[in-house]
Amino acid sequence: MSNDLAERVARRATTPTDQAAQRQQPAQPTLVQFVRQMGPEIARALPAHMSGAADRIARIALTDLNRVPNLAKATRDSFAGALMTCTQLGLEPGGISGEAYLLPFWNKRIGQHEVQLVIGYQGMIKLFWQHPLAAGLDAREVRENDEFDYEYGLDAYLRHKPARRNRGQVAEYYALARLSNGGNAFVVMSPEDVEKIRRRSKAKDAGPWQTDYDAMAKKTAVRQLFKLLPKSPELARAVAHDESVRRDASADGIDAVPDFIEGETVEDGRSAGSDEVAA
Repeated sequence: MSNDLAERVARRATTPTDQAAQRQQPAQPTLVQFVRQMGPEIARALPAHMSGAADRIARIALTDLNRVPNLAKATRDSFAGALMTCTQLGLEPGGISGEAYLLPFWNKRIGQHEVQLVIGYQGMIKLFWQHPLAAGLDAREVRENDEFDYEYGLDAYLRHKPARRNRGQVAEYYALARLSNGGNAFVVMSPEDVEKIRRRSKAKDAGPWQTDYDAMAKKTAVRQLFKLLPKSPELARAVAHDESVRRDASADGIDAVPDFIEGETVEDGRSAGSDEVAA
């Protein structure tokens, strides 16, 4: 019996009741509906110091679905995973706070948009301050007419006195941290150093790299600095999930190794490259 005949026989064998039940099956909820359904899960996943913020996070996510092109077209699993990572880290999604961004990327492997979480500069700073040894963190741009000098080594130092006016173009970026045990560290990066990392980023042509370049450049310096510092579990998770895709929205999913998509394109169709190094 051919496949076509088998299908016709199966259709004839289906009772009117079965056909009516099939027609009445609920459609897959939209991401807007899904976010509203996630309210209780968001509330349970929030850190204790952010209890009561579930409604706000859901509202921000709903706003992003209407504001960010192609975000509403992304897979439900990747959207839920990105939103749950924000929730578990205690970061607000969306560009208003600068803590985290939910960005849609076209995944060639599956032929669908997926959501990539990009941790913002403010998000990194917020998580640093949760470490018990945190005593100070700063990141700044140095301009051509500023007084600036630094040296690495056993007698490392960094001095920066910004010019009062006409500071000129950006010449360097730096990040420095102080710990309550007396330790300190700093990292200095040239604009060329920052650009090398930006070009390896899958978000190089979208999101905060386009709207808040200096903040992302300082975040890049902060990320390099974090390699030298002790990290809280939350900060370590944030660094691990930055510019990744998480498809498991369960409570344990944040401790799984995230996926760094290869060969995706950003929403305007330009290639975003295949490197897996996050900015």
